[in-house]
Amino acid sequence: MTHKIFHLLRGGVMVLLIMLTTLFAASHAWAGAPQIIIRDAEIENNIATWTKGVVNAAGMNPEQVKIILVQSSDVNAFVAGGANIFINTGLIEKTQNEGELIAVIAHELGHIAGGHLTRTGDVARNASFETMIGALLGIGAAVATKDSSAAAAGIRIGQGQALNKYMAFSRVQESSADQAGFRFMTGAGYNPTGLVSFLQKLSSQELLTRDQQSLYVRTHPLSSERIEALKNKVDQSGLADKPWPSAWNEDYLRSKAKLLAFTSPQQIPYKYGAQDHSIAADYARAIAAYRTNHVAESLAMIDALIAREPKNPYFLELKGQMLFDYGRAVEAVGPYQKASELAPNSGLIRLSYAQALIESAGKNPAPLQEAIKQLKRAQQDEPRVSRIKRLLATAYGRLGQEPQARVYLAEEALMQGNKKEALNLAKSAKPQLPPKSPEALRAQDIIDSASVGKP
Repeated sequence: MTHKIFHLLRGGVMVLLIMLTTLFAASHAWAGAPQIIIRDAEIENNIATWTKGVVNAAGMNPEQVKIILVQSSDVNAFVAGGANIFINTGLIEKTQNEGELIAVIAHELGHIAGGHLTRTGDVARNASFETMIGALLGIGAAVATKDSSAAAAGIRIGQGQALNKYMAFSRVQESSADQAGFRFMTGAGYNPTGLVSFLQKLSSQELLTRDQQSLYVRTHPLSSERIEALKNKVDQSGLADKPWPSAWNEDYLRSKAKLLAFTSPQQIPYKYGAQDHSIAADYARAIAAYRTNHVAESLAMIDALIAREPKNPYFLELKGQMLFDYGRAVEAVGPYQKASELAPNSGLIRLSYAQALIESAGKNPAPLQEAIKQLKRAQQDEPRVSRIKRLLATAYGRLGQEPQARVYLAEEALMQGNKKEALNLAKSAKPQLPPKSPEALRAQDIIDSASVGKP
């Protein structure tokens, strides 16, 4: 998780103004509450593993469906900008097992498959996830005011309520998504009981006033008939007693432990008893110690976890993050390097590794060159992470290659919706770059893209 909950954007374990083991990036205010995009390599990999079957059953490409975590205690999930499913951490906390979380995602896939989201399909399609949420907030303002220019405005009173209305589904659409979610889960051979049990947890909210209901209930209207219809299907599925893989349950417990420890470290002593030395419990304690700045204790705890599972890339990533955040960037390089070797397809871990290389380089160009190599590989796996562009610009700048640096700053600006800044940077860089070099070609692409719509 890129934990830098307290340094805007870093690349490793969790971010809350932290970045958790893989990248928490600050976003925008939504309905009055700050929104944080949480990027965590471990949790995202777990969810991708759990949901691969339902995504395939939906006829979609698992590589194209992205699950993005949003730091919020409210129970909610929504789809935006194509096949991107945003899940609030409050919803994950509400689930009892991986089956319920998979059920929610299967339901959201039902909305995608049913074409219920054409309204938001083009929202910030090529932008970063943070910018995408900002664009949706702008749309909320436009709906509230009936003024399309409001989409470019900042946060406004009532905007959250407007967005809720904009993204709300009808009861017919909800039933359709239920049926699709059931087909996807059973098509994957999964136990579909989570479809019912999760909705039953929320059913009592039907009796509450609208402003007391969770966002999920407000945008996904419930009814007893809907739950009963699903229950009948689940009972007849022949899969209601099928157990989940034990490895999935363990990963679910670790994922919840990690989220709680990063977001509410003070709760860990109450959540996990002193006699509980499961991996999940000790993982939570190590993170909580790190979050509360107990340096020696947290490092001893993560070393003990690594001793138990030497080839666990996420434990190594967490150690790298701890060392980096404790101002020991040189020492952080080793754990990050090992983590990236053990999880070669994790762009988020590579991002953290590259940042440690940059900060530890001093006047030595070799770490900067290696950082550039790692970042260029990382952006293949994480094309929406604008932080990669910023770090590439930093590395090139420290190598004295200013034109290359400006190209990546231009890319970052374009991802953040600042076409004017992107255009100026790309135009200033292109004449100074070798013709037909990758950066020169990219500069021209940025110029072409940022010039669209200009006279």
